[in-house]
Amino acid sequence: MSFTNKMISFIGSGVMGEAMIKGLIDQKVVQPDQIIAADPRTDRGRELAARYGIHYTASNLEAAEKAHILVMSIKPQALPGVLPEVRRGGHNCDLILSIMAGVRIETIANGVANASVVRAMPNTPAQIGQGITVWTATKEVMEPQLNQARALLGTFGQEIYMDGEQYLDMATALSGTGPAYIFMFMEALIDAGVHMGFSRRDAEKLVMHTIRGSVAYAEQSGLHPAELRNQVTSPGGTTAEALYHLEKGGFRTVISRAVWSAFQRSVALGGGPPVRDLNGDQ
Repeated sequence: MSFTNKMISFIGSGVMGEAMIKGLIDQKVVQPDQIIAADPRTDRGRELAARYGIHYTASNLEAAEKAHILVMSIKPQALPGVLPEVRRGGHNCDLILSIMAGVRIETIANGVANASVVRAMPNTPAQIGQGITVWTATKEVMEPQLNQARALLGTFGQEIYMDGEQYLDMATALSGTGPAYIFMFMEALIDAGVHMGFSRRDAEKLVMHTIRGSVAYAEQSGLHPAELRNQVTSPGGTTAEALYHLEKGGFRTVISRAVWSAFQRSVALGGGPPVRDLNGDQ
């Protein structure tokens, strides 16, 4: 995908903004002098400019005016104060790419006066290029810009395009919030190891490698998770005993309810219509 003579401006240069900037440069998608980072924190902006060789400005208007592609990577609560400046320059951009959680396409398109909007939901592992991003686009985004968006989001790791904004709320609940579920599960396993008598350091190492190895094995095997689980579950064995107590405690149900609740919350934060719960009630 060619970005020749294209300037990419980042409105907000926090953790996720920097992750994309780093990925773009490390993967040689663009040259450093094709990137502008806008941030009100002068120290932060100068730090990024020195680290990556990019341009920095404290003015959102300046960044928007110079951009062909505008990446909105600020916190959602900061958007109302930023939109007036961005609108004055961003309405002529070829593409608006938003990675703001919960902010709907309509809000961005109307706020910037530009209908060429891609909305994306990355997750935390994107910071190390191991994320998964779900994204969608308005009908006004043409094929060249779709390819540009795919290349930009590819710096985060894997990406999945969905034909409908409703999937972004689903992705928020499943993959966006998902790392927190994994971290809590890891924490519980580590605590169990310590309770049995392992040092915390050894318990952490055992859990980290078990999870990393299990994921790698699942990817390489191509088998359904149920088949993989059956491979390590002998009748009357230790695994069968452990799984019995997980099922007895409602492990699957708790996970399902947690994800669904996160989905409902994501829709509500974005101002969408109420979503029925798992029992069919609103």
